[in-house]
Amino acid sequence: MSSQNALSDRTMVISGASRGIGLAIAVAAARRGANVVLLAKTAEPHPKLKGTVHTAVADIEAAGGKAVAVVGDVRKEGNVQRAVDTAVERFGGVDICVNNASAIATEPTESLSVKKYDLMQEINCRGTFLLSKAALPHLRESSNPHILTIAPPVNMNPHWLGVHPSYTLSKYGMSLLTLGFAAEYADAGVAANCLWPETYIATSAVANTPDGEALLAASRSPEIMADAAVEILSRPARTTTGQCFVDADVLAEVGVTDLSRYGGGDHPRWDFFLDKE
Repeated sequence: MSSQNALSDRTMVISGASRGIGLAIAVAAARRGANVVLLAKTAEPHPKLKGTVHTAVADIEAAGGKAVAVVGDVRKEGNVQRAVDTAVERFGGVDICVNNASAIATEPTESLSVKKYDLMQEINCRGTFLLSKAALPHLRESSNPHILTIAPPVNMNPHWLGVHPSYTLSKYGMSLLTLGFAAEYADAGVAANCLWPETYIATSAVANTPDGEALLAASRSPEIMADAAVEILSRPARTTTGQCFVDADVLAEVGVTDLSRYGGGDHPRWDFFLDKE
């Protein structure tokens, strides 16, 4: 893995990090010295979901980092700007922007409500655009600026286009925006990459599916995504950009091939938005 202090004194703004993958990334970055500003809606405990933006701050501080909670909606420009302004006021700038907030609904087209469709497009695509846009003026001033989006490689195989078209559209929208940022800001030296899991990750979204218990037993912990994320964010921005990474592949590049500590048993390569025969 990259140097343990590679993120020291760098400031991360991350969306949707009150639990799950986002929280794991924030804690892992904090352990390596990063300051973290969390933008999330969950200010009060949810009856079915653990964690709030305030408990996330406590977790980050327990890991030795500094964090600030901003309660807000990633779909709202003013809320997003407030999170970025908080990072600048409290920590002097923004070095890392992590687009983690995401909504998922995988019902067939005729069963999917317009409300759920709109929610996915607004959180996933609009949210990625708003947070990146607000962070970019400050990222330009950073010595090693990174945008990291939790989104998949763009796979035009008919299987993934057809299995849940609206969700796929929203996630590919996140991917395409990020790859577009990489090209648009290449001369400015701002890295923009995507990161996606090789297999299921044990999150609330997985737990709340009809087969949640079985899926959780076969899932890896969010820490695999966190370890892969901090590895990417520790690399030089100018030479690490425009890529769609997969968590296990990132770790394999640095010699981590035994993934048993992340749980989930013996995983063959899963193909969720990856290759599909």
